[in-house]
Parts: sequence; C-alpha cells; structure tokens
Amino acid sequence: MLFPKIIGLLRIRAFACTCPPIMVIPVDPEHDFRAPFATKWEDSRGRLHPEDDSATRTPYQRDRDRIIHSAAFRRLMHKTQVFVAPETDHFRTRLTHSLEVSQIARSMARTLRVDEDLTEAVALSHDLGHPPFGHSGEDALDEMMQPYGGFDHNDQALRVVVLLETRYPEFDGLNLSWETLEGLVKHNGPLISVDGGPETLPPTIKSYNTLHDLDLSAYAGLEAQLAALADDIAYNHHDMDDGLRSGLFTLEQVSETVPHVGATFDAVRADHPGIEQQRLIGEGVRRLIGDMVGDVVAETQARLQKLCPASVRDIRLAGKPMVAFSNDMREREKALKAFLFENMYRNPAVNPERDRGQSVVRTLFRAFMADPGKMPEQWHAAAQTQEEIDRARVVADYIAGMTDRYARREVRRLFGEEIV
Repeated sequence: MLFPKIIGLLRIRAFACTCPPIMVIPVDPEHDFRAPFATKWEDSRGRLHPEDDSATRTPYQRDRDRIIHSAAFRRLMHKTQVFVAPETDHFRTRLTHSLEVSQIARSMARTLRVDEDLTEAVALSHDLGHPPFGHSGEDALDEMMQPYGGFDHNDQALRVVVLLETRYPEFDGLNLSWETLEGLVKHNGPLISVDGGPETLPPTIKSYNTLHDLDLSAYAGLEAQLAALADDIAYNHHDMDDGLRSGLFTLEQVSETVPHVGATFDAVRADHPGIEQQRLIGEGVRRLIGDMVGDVVAETQARLQKLCPASVRDIRLAGKPMVAFSNDMREREKALKAFLFENMYRNPAVNPERDRGQSVVRTLFRAFMADPGKMPEQWHAAAQTQEEIDRARVVADYIAGMTDRYARREVRRLFGEEIV
C-alpha cells in the first residue's frame, strides 16, 4: 500500500507549504513575447471610474471576465443568429456565434503576437447590443425609433457596458478599460473623419465620448481589427454550415454558385472518397475557415511589414486598417456573402419567422410607449418621468435586452395570444 502513503505525504507537504501572495509580475522587456505594435495593458488609458488594479489579472483579462459574467452576455444564449428561436440545439445563437468569433480572433492574435485577452474581450462584446429576432428585429426597432434618433446595435452595445448593466455599487455599467471600449465602438473603423464633427454619431457614443474621449477619428488597435474580421469569417462559414444542415440550400447549389467553396468540397471528397455528407460539410467548413484565417494573417503581416509600426499609436494613425483580406480573398468572401443573402437570409422559408419577429418588436414598442406602466417596475420608473424621446430610449433598451422567447412571452402577457 505504498501508493496511498505517498499521496498522504504529498497532501501533508501541500498543506504545510506557505505561499507568497499572488501578484501580477511586471513584464520583463527582455522576455516580452508581444510585438511592438501590440496594445500593452500596462500602458492602458484606464477606466472612466478609477479602480484599484487586480492582483491576478491584467486590465483586459478583467474586462473579458466582466463581459462573460454580464446578464447581457448570458441572454445571447436565446437570441437569434439566423434562425428565430431555434427549437433544436443544432443551430447557432448569438452566444455560440460570439464564442466562435472569440476563438478565431484569439488564434489570429496569438499568431501576430498582440494581446489575446483584449482581442477576446472585443470579440465577446461585439453582439451585446443586438435585440431579439436577429437583423429583422433590429430593423423593426430602428424603424420604431426613427423619430427618436434611430437604433444601432453597436451604439446599443456601448449602452449595455457603460449604463445598463447594474452589477457594481460604485458605477453603472461594467467600467471597462478605454482600449476595450475603443475596440467595441471602432472595430469596423473610425466613426468620424479627422475634420468631422460629433453630430454624425449615434446618441450613446456621442454622449459617452464627451466623458471619455475614444479618439473616434483614428483606427482601433490591431486586436479590435482582428475581432472584426473574425466576425466576418465566423458568420459567413458557420451560417453556411447551418444553412446546409437545415436544408435551406444544397451543397450542390453553393458549390456551383461560389467556385472556391465548390473547389474545397471537391478536395475533401478527393482526400476522403465516399465521405458521408455530415463529415463532408464539417471538414469543408473547417478548411474554408482555415484558408481565410491564413489569408488574413498573411495580408496583415504584409501590411505591417510595409508600415513598420513601432507602437499601437502607429496602428491607430495608419490611415487604413492593418487587418484585411487579400484582394482575391475579399472577392471570395463577397461571393459567399452574396449567396447567403440570397439563399438564406432572404429565403422564403425563413420570411414568416422574420415577419413575426418584426411584428413582435413593433407591437411591444407601441404598447410600452402608450403605457410605460406595462413594463416591469424598474423600467416603468425610468420611463415615467421622461420626455417622449427619453421614454422611447428606455423602451428600446427594454426591448433590445429581451431574448426571442421572452419577447414572445411579453406579447402573450399583454394580449393573451401569439402574433401569427
């Protein structure tokens, strides 16, 4: 019985050991793996509300954790990606899409030696502002909000992380670092030109920028740019995967219409004769994603070599994105996106669900604007004493935070029936 005795000795030694306090060790420049143009956490511009540093996490790790623990992130589990309120577990939701974007973005960040945690934080937060029922729900909410400044999911994502999350006693929102907010707001590029004015900005971004200048005329760091391209890579290929598995279109249709997709599936068949359809789709999608990731990394490296940036400031002031597809891959990406728009997003088979989702959003908006007392107490209290434009924004906040199934339950609660 020697093995149990050894285990016992190990346990005794473990409990007898005294460990020093855990502290974040300063980065040793001689052993810093990060590229010079990476966004350095030790140079962070800080948070709107000052906080003590974490003893165990960098600011960007802390941001990522706050995003994951937020209520808005959890609700992505039951928000539409393409299929409205899917009844099966096989199709993607906003949550699974966000996780897939994060994985792709983090992989590219590691290859390019920039901050993986900041990249992940931006990737995980990029869809927090989406309302229920996908883009059709956003279109309906934007339509209802036109007299009051409109609705934009990027602007709404900022509202979530600076205002609507109420987890902390000292401040509203998540109090994320400047760099994470910069990436969230500007991952698709600058919002104003160098000589442009703030009047072109969505309301929340415009308001927050007066408190915490996000340098809106500059590009975001490489980490946010990677998250933006990872989003394109993920939704193009994973939506194709869901479309094939749902039967909205066939493998033959996409292969004939999008040549590079067809060539990839042909290569899989050549490598694995007689492969069954499910495995063929899985392997083909995997290869297509790998090709696009490799292309982004190669094109980004070429652009970086030409710019030769000495710091993240050079990335921000480059005048164009550093993360991009090559010209050839950009054309391939456009072709796949066009196919999906025609055969999936506007497929007659999904139109009834899209129309019902939009009807739910419009119905709820009109009902709550007419009588804010129909909203739960905390929302009713916020809307009751507001001007009409402010009341509309409260109503939009409430609806945008809903999951698909909760929005439908609200219609049943108010009217006793489903919208058909």
